Amino acid sequence: MFLELIATFAIGFAVAGVILLVNRLSGSRLPGWFLPVGAGIGMLCFIIFNEYTWFQRTSAALPTGIEVAYTVEEKAAYRPWTYLWPYVDRFIAVDGISLKRNEKFPDQRIVDLLIYGRWAPVNRVRAVFDCTAGRRADLTEGVEFAEDGSLKNAYWHITGLKDPVTQAACKVG
Repeated sequence: MFLELIATFAIGFAVAGVILLVNRLSGSRLPGWFLPVGAGIGMLCFIIFNEYTWFQRTSAALPTGIEVAYTVEEKAAYRPWTYLWPYVDRFIAVDGISLKRNEKFPDQRIVDLLIYGRWAPVNRVRAVFDCTAGRRADLTEGVEFAEDGSLKNAYWHITGLKDPVTQAACKVG
């Protein structure tokens, strides 16, 4: 975030420098308001560009074996253009590298879900997916495996088999 702030100011100074150069070459014919407005527009365009390309840059940097399963598009009143062109603000990826299977329940998969947010740290949630019943249980504190291999004290979220995260988790392995 701090580097993006520095880059935004650098873009503002660069645009201001170009406007000063154009003003000098034109014999100082540009109006006085043109410099700050031009620098502000340049910074605003850079910020918008960063918002719209964050998902592509972040998802392209994911290691092999991690698949994006679900994206959330953002719209905001203070960014009116997002109603026409929403941008991806956060997404969930399934870490296929972390896949574990339960021998006693072959239709269940244990995988890590990576939850990415634009201005948030990555959250890792280990979850069990039941690929025949279309449900998910997060392996949080207090959840244990019983001797028969079933989960004790787990809350099963009914996701359905058409849920994109469930489909991605069940497709792994």
